[in-house]
Amino acid sequence: MVSFDLILLGIAVLLLLSVVSSRASGRLGVPALLLFMLIGMLAGSEGIGGIEFDDPGIAQSLGTVALIFILFSGGFDTVWAQVRTVLWPGTMMATVGVVITAGLIGLLITLLLGFSWLEALLLGAIVSSTDAAAVFAVLRSRGVGLRAPLQPLIELESGSNDPMAIFLTTALIGLITGSVSSPMALLPLFFLQMAIGAITGYGLGRVMVYVVNRLRLEYEGLYPVLTIGMVIFVYAITDLMGGNGFLAIYIAGLVMGNYNLIHRRSLMRFHDGLAWLMQIIMFLTLGLLVFPSQLFTVLVPGLLTAIFLIFVARPLSVLAVLGPFRISIRKIGLVGWVGLRGAVPIILATFPLLAGVGRADEIFNIVFFVVLTSVLVQGSTIPIVARWLRVDAPLRRRPRAPIEFESTDGIQGELVELELPEGSPAIGKRLVELALPRGALLVLIGREQRFFVPNGNTLLEKDDVIFLLSDENNLRQVKAAMNLE
Repeated sequence: MVSFDLILLGIAVLLLLSVVSSRASGRLGVPALLLFMLIGMLAGSEGIGGIEFDDPGIAQSLGTVALIFILFSGGFDTVWAQVRTVLWPGTMMATVGVVITAGLIGLLITLLLGFSWLEALLLGAIVSSTDAAAVFAVLRSRGVGLRAPLQPLIELESGSNDPMAIFLTTALIGLITGSVSSPMALLPLFFLQMAIGAITGYGLGRVMVYVVNRLRLEYEGLYPVLTIGMVIFVYAITDLMGGNGFLAIYIAGLVMGNYNLIHRRSLMRFHDGLAWLMQIIMFLTLGLLVFPSQLFTVLVPGLLTAIFLIFVARPLSVLAVLGPFRISIRKIGLVGWVGLRGAVPIILATFPLLAGVGRADEIFNIVFFVVLTSVLVQGSTIPIVARWLRVDAPLRRRPRAPIEFESTDGIQGELVELELPEGSPAIGKRLVELALPRGALLVLIGREQRFFVPNGNTLLEKDDVIFLLSDENNLRQVKAAMNLE
C-alpha cells in the first residue's frame, strides 16, 4: 500500500511540474492546459509515473467542482460594460451556435461511424463548448490583442456556452437511457433550467455582494473562505431547485464583479489563482484517466472528427449566428478559428461512461483525441490567423494597481478602477472639464505602464485606467458621463 507521504509527494511534484511548464507554453506556442494534460498522461499507468487511475466517477466529481470555481472566476473577472455591447451575438453563440455545432458533428458521426442518431448527437454535444482561458493564454503569451468587439465576444461566448453543452449532454443521455420520454419534453425542461439558473444566479449574486460588504469580518483572510462557501451554495441550491447550476454560478460571478465590493482586488486574485488550481487538477486528473494506447484505435475517426469540427462545423455555426449581426467576415473567420476545446468536453465524456451508454468508451477516446487536436492545431496558430485576417491589435498590458483601499464605516465609498473605452466623451478632456460630483475624487491614473496623480489640467486619453474614490450614487453619475455603463 502506498504511504500517505508518498501520495503527498506525488501531488506536489505534479503541481510543481504543471506550474513550471506554464513558463514553457509561451515559447512553444501552445496553451499551458495542454501541457498539464500531457503531464497527467505521462504520470498515468501507461506513462513513466505508473499511477493507476481508472475511476470516471471521481474524475467527473472533481471536474464538476473545478468547473464551479472556473465559471465563477470567469464571471467575476468579466467587465459588464464591455460584454453588454455583444450581449446578443454572444448569447446566440452560446446557445444556438452550440446546437448547430452539435447537429453538424452528429451528422458526420452518423455517416462516418454508424452511430445511432442520438449517440452521434451526444458526441456532438460533448465537443460543442469552447475554452476562452486557452485562447487568451495563447494571445497573452504571444503579445497579441484582438480588435473590438472580438475579445468580449469570445469571452462571453466561451464563458457562457458550457451550461448549454451540459444540458444537451445530460438530455441526450436521458433520451438514450430512457429516463427522458421524448425530445419534445426537452424544450420546457431547457427553458425551466435556464430560467431558474439565471434568476437564482442574479438574485443570489446580489445577496453575495450584500453579505460581503455588510458582514464585517475581523480577519481579512476569511473573506475568500466566505466566497468559497457562497459559490458552492449557489450551485447546490440552484441544482436542487431544478435549475442550471453552472449558469447560476457564472451570472453570480458576473454580478459580484460589477458591483462595488470590498476587498475586490484581493478576492479577484484569490479566485483567479483558485481557478488555475482547479484547471491544473482537472487536466492532470483527465490525463491520468486516459489510456494513450487506446487513442490509436480511434486515430482515423478522431482525426476526421477534429478536422470537420475545426474547418466545417465551427465556422458554419459561427457564420450562421454572427452573419445577421453585420460583423465583418474577417472577424467572423477569427471567431470561427478560436473555438478551442478544453477540459469541459472531456469531463462531459465521462457522463456516458457513468450512465452505461453503449459506445461510451469509444466516445470518450474520440472526444479526448478531438480536444488534443484542437488545442494543438488551433492553439498554436491563433496569433498567425489573427494577423493573416488583419484583426490583431497590439496587446495592451494593463498596469498593476500600486494601491489598495478598503472601505470602512467612516468612509462611505469605494476605490473603483475604470477604463476609458474608445468613444468615451471623457477622452481628450481636461480633468477640470469633467465636472465630477463632489462625492467623487479621481486619485490616480494608470497609462501604459506608469501611474501618476492627476491635476485639473490632466488630459484623459483612450485606455486610461482611472482610480476613482466614490460612493455608489456618484459613481453612477460618473459612469453615465463617461459612457461607461
